[in-house]
Amino acid sequence: MILTIWRHGEAGSAVTDRVRELTDHGRSDVDRGCRRFANYCEDYKLPVPGRLLYSEWVRTEQTCNIIETHFTQAIAQSSRALIPGCRPNEVDTALEGLLAGGEIPGHLLLVSHQPLVSSLIDYYLGEYGLVAPLLPGGLATLEMDAVGPGCASLCFSVQPPHFETSQ
Repeated sequence: MILTIWRHGEAGSAVTDRVRELTDHGRSDVDRGCRRFANYCEDYKLPVPGRLLYSEWVRTEQTCNIIETHFTQAIAQSSRALIPGCRPNEVDTALEGLLAGGEIPGHLLLVSHQPLVSSLIDYYLGEYGLVAPLLPGGLATLEMDAVGPGCASLCFSVQPPHFETSQ
């Protein structure tokens, strides 16, 4: 399975963290990132995402909506396992549920928050700091043989504003 972990785009301030919306800059970064990401999937001969899971918070839903415009065949749904405060083992449980139901396509994309996105990358790679902490709009794509710690290898990671690969 291919797993892409994407941090939401830059968000502005709001009365509560949960309702923070993407800034224009954040929207632009995510849109540009989607175009580059599609090219990288083609270059690395990876399938495009067929399933999108995102945190229920506003900025991650908005990020996912932008991603959906580029990958229209993907099915999107929210997941409480991706909200702030969750841990990698909670994401594992959600992914295992999808696997058990036969619902994970060849490429799954998660949209979430720091520190969870970087923790997930370290957890699945089994190595701390192999990928720099994701900036808003940054992403990492992994190839996984199973769901669990140390079960993935890095395909590539990219950060705004240029979205150049680090692998």
